[in-house]
Amino acid sequence: MTKLTDTQAAILRAAAEREGHNVLPLPGSLRGGAATKVVDTMVAKGLVEEVDADPRKGEPVWRETGDGHGTTLVATRTGLAAIRIAPESADSEPKGAIEAPAEDTATEAATATKPASKPRTPREGTKQAQLIAMLGRPEGATIAEIAETLEWQAHTVRGAIAGALKKKLGLDVTSEKIDGRGRIYRLPPA
Repeated sequence: MTKLTDTQAAILRAAAEREGHNVLPLPGSLRGGAATKVVDTMVAKGLVEEVDADPRKGEPVWRETGDGHGTTLVATRTGLAAIRIAPESADSEPKGAIEAPAEDTATEAATATKPASKPRTPREGTKQAQLIAMLGRPEGATIAEIAETLEWQAHTVRGAIAGALKKKLGLDVTSEKIDGRGRIYRLPPA
């Protein structure tokens, strides 16, 4: 189903209430370039279409064509379906809400068949692998020791521990302050 912005949905709901599903007038807050951009996007998605305006019916004009005629905008079947409104037709029931499926079965099926993502593991020989090895030692490592070995700044080491190791890899990095050495970081024994 087409994803609509709040503005697009409001325009289509208003059009569904009008005779001939006319999109015009647009909401008062939508003018100039913003109106053109929204309408162009909706035309590209097939939600609305430009049709010749009938001056005898007093239809509002969206834009003038070079030959002195004007065009107006009407909601398409796709546009009405996007807001769950069934368009009127000679061989169908009057317009009304389309029966919504109980659940989006396509999404459920895609979710059910999607394979579980494999756990992230660092590649061998990378600085991240070296960092994990240093933290895996029984004595652990300080920020200064890691920074010197990996040729990183201290803030990069702290960021790698918090982001790459803890958040992305889900490793349980602990820290403790030891007299004479300072704060050390380590991984629990495997």
